[in-house]
Formats: sequence, structure tokens, C-alpha cells
Amino acid sequence: MPQVASHQGSTGRRAVSQIQLDRVLAKHRAFRRNRNGGERATLKFCDLSHLDLSHADLSEADLSGATLFGANLAGSDLARANLFASDLRLANLNQAQLTRADMRGANLRSATLAGAIACETDLRDGIILHADPKEGLVAHQVPDSPLISDMSGAIMVGADLRRAKMANAAAVHSDLTDANLRGAKLMRANLANANLTGADLSNVDLTEAVLEGAHLPGCQLTGAVLTKTRLTGARVAGAIFDPEHLRVPALASAVTAAPLDDPSAAGLAAILAAHARWIATDGHDGLRARFEGRDLTGLDLGKANLAAAILTGAVMVTTKLTRARLTMADLSLADLRRADLAGADLRGATLERATLNGADLTRARIGAIEIGDRKRVWRANLQRCRLVEAKLAGASLTRARLAGADLRGATLRDADLSEADLSNADLSGAELEGANLEGANTTGTCGL
Repeated sequence: MPQVASHQGSTGRRAVSQIQLDRVLAKHRAFRRNRNGGERATLKFCDLSHLDLSHADLSEADLSGATLFGANLAGSDLARANLFASDLRLANLNQAQLTRADMRGANLRSATLAGAIACETDLRDGIILHADPKEGLVAHQVPDSPLISDMSGAIMVGADLRRAKMANAAAVHSDLTDANLRGAKLMRANLANANLTGADLSNVDLTEAVLEGAHLPGCQLTGAVLTKTRLTGARVAGAIFDPEHLRVPALASAVTAAPLDDPSAAGLAAILAAHARWIATDGHDGLRARFEGRDLTGLDLGKANLAAAILTGAVMVTTKLTRARLTMADLSLADLRRADLAGADLRGATLERATLNGADLTRARIGAIEIGDRKRVWRANLQRCRLVEAKLAGASLTRARLAGADLRGATLRDADLSEADLSNADLSGAELEGANLEGANTTGTCGL
């Protein structure tokens, strides 16, 4: 390794200047490209605090035990790198590539990893041993790091953590909104008070994990293992569970979708009547319908006028909403699996992060609507919406926002998607015969 420093930092690690680091990075880049003079970066136990490593190629580099406190690693390539017991507190790892990196015992407290790719990354606990003349092999004491992977307070919005190994990891108060943790191992992990809104935890092993006080609306938990998982106070209304999960004892202490105060036909009719008056009088009379976090499973709301109603996080599995009026309604994070929305009017509605897998939206209107005297255009918002195998034949989705939506296996035969935003949407296996995609934004779209 090139000589990087001759003095010790306050942590006992070798202090490295930005100039010295840049030389090491240049040699590593040459090494990765099989060029003369190239040399693999070996920066173990170096102090790289606050240095700029953004967009650097550090794949397969050795950074074990390194201090990267507050370092800028945004967009860097750390695939298969050794970050064992490294100190990454307050580091910027946004959009970084961390696939198969060894991050056992790494300290990521309050680090940012928004959009980072950490597939199959090892974030389990770890230990460093060193030889002692009297005691033999003993545990090496690492300052400020307990050698459990600590992501407490970390911002991991939209991070890709598929199949990551996170057993015993700490992620208290972390933000994992829209993160993909599909197939990850989270046995005994501590995710207390974490924000998992819209996250994908399908097929995740959460055996003995702590999710107390966690926020889980719109979180996908199908196929997850919930053996002895602690869910006291966890907000799970709108979370997507398998039917067998509903019998898990731990859910009894979670905050689930609440039934209507008066679930009778008369009680529901009274709510809809008050809402109709609220619409007719521009809010001067009546009462706006509010069903956020409510369990409306299986109800018949066909032809109901729910325009501008609040249905955030509502559970509406198999609910009948045929030809219902839902213009400008807020259905974000709602669970609408297998719901019947055929012919429904959803123009201008918000369905962000909602789950409509298997729902029937045949000939539904889900496009834009003009409102007010100035004819302001209000587009339907289906960003990150799950529409796997949904029926959308003949549906109108003109100018709809479908960025990041999951439309795998959906039926879009003769659907109108003109001027729709389909950026980064997944249309793998979708039926698109006769669909109108004129003017649609298909940047990053899969399956076309």
C-alpha cells in the first residue's frame, strides 16, 4: 500500500489527507482496470473523517476498521469492499453501491443511504481479534463502536437491501421509507420506532425482531416470518399481511385498522349522506367522510359518492367500489387488494404507495381532472403504487403519475396511458395490446 501518513490521529488510526487519499484512489482505479502501477486500496484502520470519496471506485477495497466519520461517499462504488467494523457515522452514502460489501459491525448511526444499493450486504454483528502475549486471541476494542451493525437514525429512503444479512443489527429510529428489503435476514434486529412506510419486507425473516413503535403503513410483509416478533405499538394499518399473519399473537399489541364506529348499513349510509351534503355545500354543511386507518374489508360501496374522501391507509380488501365516485379522494397507502373498482371515477385521486394487486379497474377513469374556474389540471397520483396482476383493460390513465409503480402482469389491454409518467415503473409481463402510450414518459421503465 502507498504510504498515507506517518502520524496517528486522535483515535489511534493513521490520519490521511485528501491529497494522499486521492493518490490511493488513483492507484486503486488503475488496479481495477488492470493497468500498470495499479494497487488495491488498503485503508484499514485509517482516519478518513470528513474526506471526499464521492463517486470513487473502491470496489473490493479494504477499509476494515477505518474511520469515515462524516465522509462523503455519495455515488461511490463499494461493491464487495471490506468495511468490517468501520465507523461511518454521519457519512453520506446516498446512491452508493454496496452490493455484497462486508459491513459486519459497521457503525452507520445517522448516516444517509438514500437510494443506496446494498443487495446481499453483510450487516451482522462482528468481532475483531488480536494476539495478546499473555491472553492469546482477545477481542480488539474499537472506540465508539460496539461491533454490532448500528444503523440507528440512519436515512435509508428507497435503499435496495434485498437479501441483506442484518441479524442482530440495530436500526432504531431509522428511516426505511420505500426501502426494498425483500428476502433480507433480520432475525433479532432492533427496528423500534423505525419508519418502514411503503417498504418491501416480503419474505423477510423477522424472527425475534423488535418492531415496537415502528411505522408500517403500506409495508409489504407477504411471506415474512413473524415468529416471536415484537410489535407492541407498531402502526400496521395499511400494511400488507398474509392471511395467516392475522393470527400471529404479536399483532394483538399492534395498532391495526379500526372498524367503523357503526358498521351497520344505516351507519354507513349516514356517513355517506353527510359527505354528500359536505360536497353539495362546498364544506359549509355536512361532514367530510374520513376513513383513514379504518377496516372497510368486503363492504359494498358501489356507486357511492366518495369524492375528496380521506381513505389513507384504509383496509379495503375485496371491497366493492364499482362505479364509485372517488375523484380527488386520498387513497394513499390503502390496501385495495382484489377490490372491485370497475368503472370507478378516480380522476385526480391520490393512490401513492397503495396496494391494488389483483384489483379490478376495468374501464376505470384514473386520469387528470380540471378543477376550479381556472381549469387547473389535477393529475391522479399512483407513484409507487402496487398494481401486480391488476385488471386495467380499457382504463383511462391519461397524464397519470405512475413513476415507480409495480404493474407486473397487469392487464392494460386498450388502456389509455397517453402522457402518463411511467418512469421507473415495472411493466414486466403486462398485457399492453392496444394500449396508447403516446407522449408517455418511459424513462427507466421495465418490460416495454
